[in-house]
Amino acid sequence: MNYLITGGAGFIGSNFIHYLFKRPGFSGKVINVDKLSYAGNPNNLKSIDKEFGGSRYFFEKVDICNNQAIGKIFQEHKPDVIVNFAAESHVDRSIDGPMEFINTNIVGTAVLLQNALHYYRELDNERQERFRFHHVSTDEVYGSLGDEGLFEETTPYDPSSPYSASKASSDHLVRVWKRTFGLPVLITNCSNNYGAYQFPEKLIPLMILNCLSHKPLPVYGKGLNVRDWLFVEDHCEAIDVVIREGDVGETYNIGGHNEIRNIDIVIHICQILDDLRPSDKHKSYTELITYVQDRPGHDLRYAIDASKIQRELGWKPKETFETGIRKTIQWYLDNDDWWKDIQERKYQQERLGLGAKS
Repeated sequence: MNYLITGGAGFIGSNFIHYLFKRPGFSGKVINVDKLSYAGNPNNLKSIDKEFGGSRYFFEKVDICNNQAIGKIFQEHKPDVIVNFAAESHVDRSIDGPMEFINTNIVGTAVLLQNALHYYRELDNERQERFRFHHVSTDEVYGSLGDEGLFEETTPYDPSSPYSASKASSDHLVRVWKRTFGLPVLITNCSNNYGAYQFPEKLIPLMILNCLSHKPLPVYGKGLNVRDWLFVEDHCEAIDVVIREGDVGETYNIGGHNEIRNIDIVIHICQILDDLRPSDKHKSYTELITYVQDRPGHDLRYAIDASKIQRELGWKPKETFETGIRKTIQWYLDNDDWWKDIQERKYQQERLGLGAKS
């Protein structure tokens, strides 16, 4: 099975590529298609490229909106599975510049779907049977929950940001390419991921790096917003299970069973770092916590009902939040060359999402 991974130099995509090459029995090749936007980082895959580059791992620097280039990649590499991770994914950035999200997340997905369909129709029956187009989406398409309830696969879409609206649109397109054209698709909607290689604009790496830099820890509003947290390696395993065992045309919610308030996440990170890397300036990193103006349209609570994937495919997360967050913090402590390179070239943990630019 040959995998075409879009957005493979990003956070979840690069973790999935590492997962594939570590998975027992995997002998196929991986084609990583990534335009290397600000969050795309070739350093995420240096070890993979060193060991498998040119034989089983191939990198194509291509924008998924480039119809001609995408068509050429399909014909040249002849994939059996498409996994679409490629997306602009940060809510704050979507508030500042929504059009980039419309282009990549909606137009780019349509380009991939149409090229996949042309390619699929040219395959023989045996290869058509195993071909899959797997679209990776988010729980944010469902909108905001109150104090009770969980997002199910049948929950109506009610997005609150340009990011979540663009992902909702792409989900609808994927379903249409199945219903109208017969393309064998799968969709997964996941809760908040965390783990190695996450770009430091997101909450958990931002707080870790701000602690290590003795910068303020900005908590939106009162920090009472609740998210379900999913360790990225658990997410990768779930995607793999869905691709290999899921029913074509189905949607599966993937959650970590870890509902936690943002303020509690920040305090927990501070406490672990107090133990692993004590500050030489503060008694505790919690002294750096600073409450700031809330994000516009900030959803109060997300919570995933992941019972379908457990019931039908037998998957459930291996990591608790306690085990996963310790592994994550230790990774950032052990890989300071990775994030210091980002700080020098791209991002110094500045605040985003205060107003639209376009």
